Amino acid sequence: MRKASIAVAETPVIVAIDGPSGTGKSSTSKAVAARMGLDFLDTGAQYRAMTWWMLTNGIDVHEPAAVAAAAVKPSIVSGTDPLAPTIAVDGTDVAGPIRGPEVTAAVSAVSAVPEVRTRITELQRSIAAAARRGIVVEGRDIGTTVLPGADVKIFLTASPEARAARRSAELVGTDGGTADVSATREALARRDAADAGRKASPMARADDAVEVDTTELTLEEVIDHVVSLVEERRRRQP
Repeated sequence: MRKASIAVAETPVIVAIDGPSGTGKSSTSKAVAARMGLDFLDTGAQYRAMTWWMLTNGIDVHEPAAVAAAAVKPSIVSGTDPLAPTIAVDGTDVAGPIRGPEVTAAVSAVSAVPEVRTRITELQRSIAAAARRGIVVEGRDIGTTVLPGADVKIFLTASPEARAARRSAELVGTDGGTADVSATREALARRDAADAGRKASPMARADDAVEVDTTELTLEEVIDHVVSLVEERRRRQP
């Protein structure tokens, strides 16, 4: 893979990259931000951080009223350096713990609570507004709900088989164990259904988003394509 070059962005630009797990969203978003000299925000990590706090503090994540009442309590801080993104809750680094199976199993339930989405959405908007050089924001409802006025909107997709294989490889890399591709595919399907079916800010492609199918593309090809879309948009800016 060609080493990304970092250059200061001439014109601030907000890039929304949405899509389900296993489409290359995280890797693409971080690489595009690094190459173009933009900040980077992983919004999914914020929901995972909120979920981690709920579990750690004994909140029943399947009781929406309890989750809603507690949603204002944790302090969630996201670092926006694409080469070293961070996530902390009440001063504790939770980058590792939020990727564990317990959080993964509970994050959809927590994310579906409207009060949680309101709290996190406000946080995301404040971070984007403060990004002087521009920012790449990765998530599931960025182009539709969080930042509907984003300069560039991308929606990444991939076949179920490709997504499951990629996600399984990520899980192996995370815990050093093995991952069942079939089970991973089923888990992804359940997560997709939960994200797309929730009443509060469901996962969906914005009408003006560019859909990019990454199934047959290398990561570098996806990055190049997204960078070209951002550069084209910047050339059209007044």
